[in-house]
Amino acid sequence: MTAGAESTGGAARAIRIGTRGSLLATTQAGGIAEALNAAGHRAELVVISTDGDRSADPVAQIGVGVFTTAIRAALLAGEVDVAVHSYKDLPTAPEADLVIAAVPPRVDPRDALVASGGRVLGELPPGATVGTSAPRRIAQLNALGLGLEIRPLRGNLNSRLGKVGNELDAVVVARAGLVRIGRADEVTEAFDPVVLLPAPAQGALAVECRADDAELVSILAELDDAPTRASVDAERAVLTALEAGCTAPIGAIAEVVESIDDDGRIFTELSLRAAVAAVDGSDVIRSSVVGPVERAVELGAELAAELLDRGAAEVMRS
Repeated sequence: MTAGAESTGGAARAIRIGTRGSLLATTQAGGIAEALNAAGHRAELVVISTDGDRSADPVAQIGVGVFTTAIRAALLAGEVDVAVHSYKDLPTAPEADLVIAAVPPRVDPRDALVASGGRVLGELPPGATVGTSAPRRIAQLNALGLGLEIRPLRGNLNSRLGKVGNELDAVVVARAGLVRIGRADEVTEAFDPVVLLPAPAQGALAVECRADDAELVSILAELDDAPTRASVDAERAVLTALEAGCTAPIGAIAEVVESIDDDGRIFTELSLRAAVAAVDGSDVIRSSVVGPVERAVELGAELAAELLDRGAAEVMRS
């Protein structure tokens, strides 16, 4: 649709926002709908079932894009006008005829521990059961050498949290998700990226529409946050250059920071850190780079090249 299209009754038709049906997904999409409504653009949610919602298998087995393919298909077919994705779930290759028109301000990108008894990671004894199916988290947790027993974990956030103290001693999830569904107070430790690097684009949303809908692209652009977009572009450029998908054992985090030069002038730079780890924790390669914000994608590619020079491809295959 064109954002200003008229219904048969003459009123502007609502912008239809496609989303998965989970509490987290509808909360995320609902936030976009609220922002659009507040700006005078009527919006409504359309729930779409995806293969990821219908399977309990780990995402690494189901495949990249498992949560996004059906929503993108509905968008391309004109069944919805906007798609809201957890940006970290999107494949790195661009989708023809679609554009990410907005990347709103990011929520805390860190990974979080929710453990029984309010414990932090260092208080879990060897053999403690920790739930996560993400190869990135598994690799980095194993690399800490704490002797934890990592168990597979799928399902919506509420079901994952429900396993703590029952089937598992703890789970590791994205803190952003807990913030969005109002359960952040259950976090027992938010991991410093030095300990556990988050997934590229974790905590960020991608608001997507058809590229030929210029009016809607313009409307959605009002929701864009330039520092978040630059950070996410840099992180995902690492994935692209490493030819890896969103389930690869790769962590990355970027932020736009203010610095002061020798003359006391304030300027902004982009700081990017990334790591590649063997799933068994036997090897971790870390690197970082700082540079101009406008070179976000180039910085990500340069950092990936450095990781490859240091053996990242071999580590990912181990």
